Amino acid sequence: MAARPLILYPDPRLDLPSEPVGAFDADLRDLARDVTEALDAAAAAGLTAAHLGVRRRLVVLRPEPGGAATVYVNPEIVERSPERATAREGSVSMPGVSEPVERAATIRVRFHDLDGIEREEAADGFRAACLQHEIDQLDGVFWIARLSRVRRERAVKRFAKLRAQA
Repeated sequence: MAARPLILYPDPRLDLPSEPVGAFDADLRDLARDVTEALDAAAAAGLTAAHLGVRRRLVVLRPEPGGAATVYVNPEIVERSPERATAREGSVSMPGVSEPVERAATIRVRFHDLDGIEREEAADGFRAACLQHEIDQLDGVFWIARLSRVRRERAVKRFAKLRAQA
């Protein structure tokens, strides 16, 4: 099956919060498979159902290429360290553009797996940045909202130029 197409900035669906998942069923597994296929096709570290235009709180993360994918259903950050870390971020919905973003250095996330079992996970480094980025997307916060106005405008102009050249 071909991967579902990714929605691109400035699609207004990227600014909409996702709805909690209530049913842990075959449809959810199909959605997780579709998100994983799109993640792999885009060679991304993380992807949400929202990137496919589906407003459900589902994240697939594979921060290490070739590593195992983890599915997070209804994830929420329950703890953030006061220490900060900065890493370059971008989005499959705005390919070719990245900027440094500051976030909590370590976090704790509560989520459900595909069987509906509640879990918690501590994350730091790149994994913590990825989780915060993707959970922001589930909340309707596209990554450029975390940039200063000047850097956000620069990123939008750069993406418009890239799209015009395509």
